[in-house]
Amino acid sequence: MGLKIYMNDRLVDKDEAVVSVFDHGLLYGDGVFEGIRSYNGLVFKLREHLDRLFESARTLMLRIPMSKEELVKATVLTLRANHLKDAYIRLVVTRGVGDLGLDPRKCPKPTLFIIADKIILYPKEYYDKGLVLATVSTVRNHPEALNPQLKTLNYLNNILAKIEATNAGVDEAILLNAQGYVTECTGENIFFIRGKAAYTPPPYVGILKGITRAVVMRIARENGLSVHEEVFTRHDLYTADEVFLTGTAAEIVPVVKIDNRVIGSGRPEAMTLRLMKEFKKSTLKEGVSY
Repeated sequence: MGLKIYMNDRLVDKDEAVVSVFDHGLLYGDGVFEGIRSYNGLVFKLREHLDRLFESARTLMLRIPMSKEELVKATVLTLRANHLKDAYIRLVVTRGVGDLGLDPRKCPKPTLFIIADKIILYPKEYYDKGLVLATVSTVRNHPEALNPQLKTLNYLNNILAKIEATNAGVDEAILLNAQGYVTECTGENIFFIRGKAAYTPPPYVGILKGITRAVVMRIARENGLSVHEEVFTRHDLYTADEVFLTGTAAEIVPVVKIDNRVIGSGRPEAMTLRLMKEFKKSTLKEGVSY
């Protein structure tokens, strides 16, 4: 049986799930989305993801054509229709069909779709051996230009950084802001550990407040670490005991080298491995069942 996509108000076959070439999500990146995970029949932090979706839409003055409760039901319906217990869910709302101009008032009806499928962002060996990162020249969007707190369909800032990382032959890119402070990677938040403390950039430097990031901050405290949201530079990463990334698709993945500097011993360290284990436990307890 082929993949089923939830499109506007019903399930359709994958080949029927199409949007117009006049949809402003396609033409201008005018829309919002969330990437969500399910584990063994439990949608992890679904309500938190929906809260963020609605927050992004509010700033864009984009009307979401369903309530949060209706979206919960539609997400569960999509997972059940595809017989998925462990999946990646992409929930997208675009401005909808308009003309070739920019005016959002010409788009009377938003487009909404939900995709549920399997995902493997990084192979298992990356979790066992760690990632290699490089700082790239692409600067993170200024919060007053296109605020990274908005999870919009315009990901060109991230894509340009990803291209640089690929060209450099590394696994992922670190983006700095205009002041030279570390922000995040192309699809993940970043942490470092020194001693009994964990550090991650504060939202105002230009990051998305990740759902997984918040869970990991809580788990870190529960495991004896003090957690600090502070500005820092690459020097702090180079001299850290441990570095790791967090994200919905990535979960927690260790980092062993940055800009050709070996981090710690050059292999995943004990606290990162412990946080990875504890995070896995949390995914089976916190969410919406189906």
